[in-house]
Amino acid sequence: MPTEQLYITLIQPNIVWENKDANLAHYEQLIAAITGKKQVIVLPEMFSTGFSMAPEKLAEPMDGISLKWMADMAIRYKCILTGSLIIEEDNKYYNRMLWVQPNGQIGYYDKRHLFAYAGEDKHYTPGQTRFIAQVNGWRINLQVCYDLRFPIWARNQNEEYDVLLYVANWPQQRSLAWKTLLQARAIENMCYVVGVNRVGTDANGNKYTGDSSVFGPLGETLLQITEQEFCQTIELNKSILEKARTGLPFLKDADKFILVP
Repeated sequence: MPTEQLYITLIQPNIVWENKDANLAHYEQLIAAITGKKQVIVLPEMFSTGFSMAPEKLAEPMDGISLKWMADMAIRYKCILTGSLIIEEDNKYYNRMLWVQPNGQIGYYDKRHLFAYAGEDKHYTPGQTRFIAQVNGWRINLQVCYDLRFPIWARNQNEEYDVLLYVANWPQQRSLAWKTLLQARAIENMCYVVGVNRVGTDANGNKYTGDSSVFGPLGETLLQITEQEFCQTIELNKSILEKARTGLPFLKDADKFILVP
């Protein structure tokens, strides 16, 4: 049944480098402490390991420990859990964003734009298709980190989605781009944009300030938290989205195109 509100919980952690047990245990504590509605809980990119270029030792199959943990959390708390993991399938490695529902159904999106600057393209296989999840009448377009720099991949044609959701390990030195592009994606696509990042420093010396953010369909800042770990739920409102799109019907004037893999 369609609902007016959508409740999204953003978790901005300090990820322990390549330590799955420590990270999953920490998330479990954070999720257990959430008060109020648990509807969609969002973890960052490669949430169990950090942004590692060592898939040979860290990758899991689709029935691996991290995905089983996600499924357990979804069932236990009757929520949807999402975030990306290093997944091995058909002898290839993917930076895969999972959408795990309490009924056992699992959807996924494989990161399309691999971050060649860090060598991601040498270790992982790019995805070829978008994935738009559905929850109570809300449509959510799943994206991963570097995808944010490529607006055509996220373009909202024919109002096909309501929320654009990015998970990331986006470093401090490019935080201006992170915040600016998230806001731009909201404005140009007339949608809510949610970006979930991490804090801390990884084994390569990259510092992360988080800046996990939520922007409204007119680009208004609804949430933005820097430097600290946090777990916070925000309510999105369908009537606000529809009012913005009706009052300013910019999407109807957009160029039409077809995405070719």
